[in-house]
Amino acid sequence: MSIWTSLRTGASGLQAHGEAISTVGDNIANASTVGFRGSRASFQDVLGGNAPNGQRMGAGVRLGGVDTLHNQGAIQQTGATLDMAIRGNGFFILNGNHDGAEGSYYTRDGRFNLNSEGVVVNGEGLRVQGYMLQPSGQLSATLSDLQVGGTSPPNATTELAVSMNLDSGSIAPALPWDPANASATSNSSAPTTVYDSLGQAHRADVYFITNGAGTWQWHALVDGSEVTGGTAGVPQEIAAGTLTFTPNGALDTETTTASSADFLNATPGQVIAFDFGDSITTDTGTGQSGTVQYAGANSITGLVQNGYGSGELTNLLIGDDGTVTGMFSNGQSRAVARVGLASFQSEQGLVRAGSQLFLETPDSGQALVGTAASGTRGAISAGSLENSNVDLGNELVSLIAYQRAFQANARTISTADEMLAEIANLKR
Repeated sequence: MSIWTSLRTGASGLQAHGEAISTVGDNIANASTVGFRGSRASFQDVLGGNAPNGQRMGAGVRLGGVDTLHNQGAIQQTGATLDMAIRGNGFFILNGNHDGAEGSYYTRDGRFNLNSEGVVVNGEGLRVQGYMLQPSGQLSATLSDLQVGGTSPPNATTELAVSMNLDSGSIAPALPWDPANASATSNSSAPTTVYDSLGQAHRADVYFITNGAGTWQWHALVDGSEVTGGTAGVPQEIAAGTLTFTPNGALDTETTTASSADFLNATPGQVIAFDFGDSITTDTGTGQSGTVQYAGANSITGLVQNGYGSGELTNLLIGDDGTVTGMFSNGQSRAVARVGLASFQSEQGLVRAGSQLFLETPDSGQALVGTAASGTRGAISAGSLENSNVDLGNELVSLIAYQRAFQANARTISTADEMLAEIANLKR
């Protein structure tokens, strides 16, 4: 090996270790970057001429490549609704324009939010991909934007359960039942709320009138202004029926003789099934859960109906399997989508695209797409983020090692330079 070759060998060491220090510096700089994947420098030796014994001589070193390390980073809770971290294998799938290039990108950075259209996006506006849930509850077959905004449609009341104690000592009113004078011609009432097909709430008062001997009649009234053809201030009957009780106060039979409501602008003929408890003869029950007739004041013990108005999205819940459940202002909740994740045969083949994004390449293989917590894909931790997987202690040790190697290669160059100077001085 000539002295000139020694200079070049030292120079190759300076260049290779300088690039390695740059890699370590990038890792240290991103030690606090959410979802960042650290890198590792890989060195390769360079061959020179042949030695006298036939072996190849070394001619220095070069940076053979930079490997991305995909080990799991620490997961930190944030409490933010749409923050997500992946526990295990996989990447979030994003679609959109990044640095002027339209396409699909993959990331472990789960800092997401809703845009003005109700689509889940990252800070750059790239759209998170997943599977929407059909009205039937089935997942869509194709990947699409996660559209989770919107409203919860109303539901018309079809069932109304009333639980009461009707005083066994009640005496029949002096006047016969008169809807226009309901308070004076009844023994008790239960104010309830029902909803029409448009989600409009209506007050419905259920009046109870004793006929003696454990027999009662009931009537459900609404104001005439709320039904087609009605008059404001004039009660309109929408349902009626009878109740009978055993001598021990248990509900024996319950009947509905009429039930039909034509609320304004809503679906006409709305039928509401009134239920007063587990009647003995009608329901083959005990007669003691629901409406009963015991000695004591008339009192309401329970009102339950299955209708509700429309509601706006107020919150989102995300399960381990990536199921996104919407919570609405009308008290309803429903699963709307599942987060999609992608895995790869070779994560090392992915190429960094900046902003914690990766691109698929022939070396990585095609993305294997599916839902979270399925196949080899990890589960989702909601309200959490995955920190950078950079270990600062290891990086600082590597930095020291590369710095010493850089200094040693510099010493190789200075030594070769001194030898060349000695040769130049031979002429003197």
